[in-house]
Amino acid sequence: MREEKVTSGDGAKVTVHSTGTGPGIVVLHGGGVSVRDYHRLAAALADRFTVHLYNRRGRAGSAPLTGTETVETDLADLGAVLEHTGARSVFGHSGGGFVALRAGLTLPLERIAVYDPALYLGGRPSAGFVDEFARLVGAGDHARAMTVMARATYPDDFGAKVPFAVAKAMTSAFLRTSIGKRFVAAMPTIPPELRRIRDHSGVAEDYASVGAELLLAAGARSPRYFMENCRAIADAAPRARAMLIPGASHNTANVARPAFVRPFAEFFAAGSLKST
Repeated sequence: MREEKVTSGDGAKVTVHSTGTGPGIVVLHGGGVSVRDYHRLAAALADRFTVHLYNRRGRAGSAPLTGTETVETDLADLGAVLEHTGARSVFGHSGGGFVALRAGLTLPLERIAVYDPALYLGGRPSAGFVDEFARLVGAGDHARAMTVMARATYPDDFGAKVPFAVAKAMTSAFLRTSIGKRFVAAMPTIPPELRRIRDHSGVAEDYASVGAELLLAAGARSPRYFMENCRAIADAAPRARAMLIPGASHNTANVARPAFVRPFAEFFAAGSLKST
């Protein structure tokens, strides 16, 4: 991938990774991961689009966390990337979906696609775990922290139904894998991002003024609240539609098989055809 440095509003440097040719799309990654987890998605889109990725703060190639970050920090970083690249389309996954939707309220975007956006709308889902999760991360108890988060955010999964000790043992085994070790390294970035999402809890109508074309997608195998929130915003925003992707789970965006990528590629291509 091509790499360039851009400067955000507070002077922080952001490394932008770009691949492909065609109209620009900026990919906003989810929580606990980084741009490397979206290389397959970028490759799948690169034959029709120029795909730009960057790490949000606290990860390689981005500014370190200072504890002063706000949603406005996220939007300033994205705004700098949009200005530098000229892109007017954004794809956001999970926590990146939250940033994309907030950006739709203020930034000059034409098309926004989100997949399983992390939102707290009308009390759905509960954010009651966030402070305990943050405390455990701060104490370095990563296995217990991730177990608390997983049981809260995946309430219908096996790990939420077995005794806590069993779920924690399963989590500990996962965190010893190569993927799990990367997740542990990124874990300090998750509590502040969750707090920002929680602090913007509200109702679907908060996004009614998004002027961009908006595709809100959720996986059929993801927790139900993702689709419920997508439908609620689609009902509130004038240029929005919701879509359930068959067979897809929360992490399907990182696998990026053709059946998953196709509806997003078609959505973004429709915008590029209108602009020609």
